[in-house]
Amino acid sequence: MANFMNQLALTGLVTVFSAGFALAEDVTVATARGDVLVPLMPETVLVFDISAIDTLAALGVQPAGVISNLYVSYLDDISANAEVVGSLFEPDFEAVNAIEPDLIIVGSRSAEQVDALSEFSVAIDMTIWGDDIVGQALARLEAYGAIFDKTAEADALATDFNAALTAAQAATNNAGTALIVMTNGPKVSAYGPGSRFGWLHTTLGITPAIEDVEAATHGEAISFEFIRDANPDWLIVIDRVAAIGAEGDSAQTTLDNVLVAETTAWQNGQVIYLDSASIYVAGGGIQSMKAVIDTIAAAFGGAS
Repeated sequence: MANFMNQLALTGLVTVFSAGFALAEDVTVATARGDVLVPLMPETVLVFDISAIDTLAALGVQPAGVISNLYVSYLDDISANAEVVGSLFEPDFEAVNAIEPDLIIVGSRSAEQVDALSEFSVAIDMTIWGDDIVGQALARLEAYGAIFDKTAEADALATDFNAALTAAQAATNNAGTALIVMTNGPKVSAYGPGSRFGWLHTTLGITPAIEDVEAATHGEAISFEFIRDANPDWLIVIDRVAAIGAEGDSAQTTLDNVLVAETTAWQNGQVIYLDSASIYVAGGGIQSMKAVIDTIAAAFGGAS
């Protein structure tokens, strides 16, 4: 009898230890700072990057904490069901500590906080930046699928996105030149290949109206004469004021002048106003990117 009880107790200990090891299982994922070992299926996750929240929401993952303003309305439900843990640039470290997270995700505007947040839990930098925005975004989607045991869901989202991308590429093929501009009230900047919005040229195959636009983070400041002289067949417009909910002239107001009106784009009604918050604030999120390419495909397809 004693031997039986000892064996039963030993079996129980083995079961407990096995469960403990299962709970402690990790997965290695690619981040902006290299491969990092991350807990598998973390229960309490804080996210300081809107593109990451966008993709997590598409996967059905609800973070425990997010920043105070997500800017895009399609993430309202995520925000309503999470604690506020700071802003894009300034984490609320007291709130972070109180929540006791299993994983913290930062990126882009919040990336500089990764070391400070690593004091509280595993923190990963999932910044999406550079020439291959789409490739990085799909890699982030794959990583989140691995972390949250949602590989099938991630694969389905990637398949859906790639189908939309193929349709957009077909619509933009040989459809003329384009100039990407961002308005900020009365100010206008241009973005070409190699810039933060340059993936619209490189991935969709849209010919730039100007090849040598400065690839600066905030674009190249331009005049209305610049737009007239570039004479694009298409104008692709991002409105920063609208994206961040600030006060100032809308893109439609800023661009409605006699010089821009001389362009082929304006005269043919080929001016595309993107959902600015999606591409400017949530850029790189799988939902954001699909919305942008769907808008472009519809506009180019309608013209053809």
